[in-house]
Amino acid sequence: MVNNRQVTQYWGNFCALKGISPATPYSAWAYGDSPEMADELAELTRRGIKTATTSAADLYESDEPQPYVGEYNLILDGHQQPVCITVTKVVEVVPYDVVSAEHAYHEGEGDRSLAYWRQVHQEFFKAEYASIGRQFNEQIPCICEVFEVVYVF
Repeated sequence: MVNNRQVTQYWGNFCALKGISPATPYSAWAYGDSPEMADELAELTRRGIKTATTSAADLYESDEPQPYVGEYNLILDGHQQPVCITVTKVVEVVPYDVVSAEHAYHEGEGDRSLAYWRQVHQEFFKAEYASIGRQFNEQIPCICEVFEVVYVF
């Protein structure tokens, strides 16, 4: 988890506003593999256009928690600055080739089509799998999350 003063303050403001304990667990992270991608996807999330995301289950470290329903996520931009907070509403694990057009639409990227989703996610996952010496295939387990923005300051 990213730990900087802005993140801690942002989380504290959210907790004070919502009346929840600052000790409530949360994750702070940025999308993608570049500052530009992080900025673009964080903005789509902040605006409520991006309400879903997908990750490859195989790419989580053994000690890294996977997404879960009720999880708070503090979304960061490409400079590791807070943009908004989401709460995870749905998590399901499905093979890459079974991810639905509805899920692709809710990811909010490009033209929101399944074809666009497959193109950009295949490129991303191929590179990520290659970086750990593995090969992408269309049956990799994907963690599909649906979330809602609960705080923008």
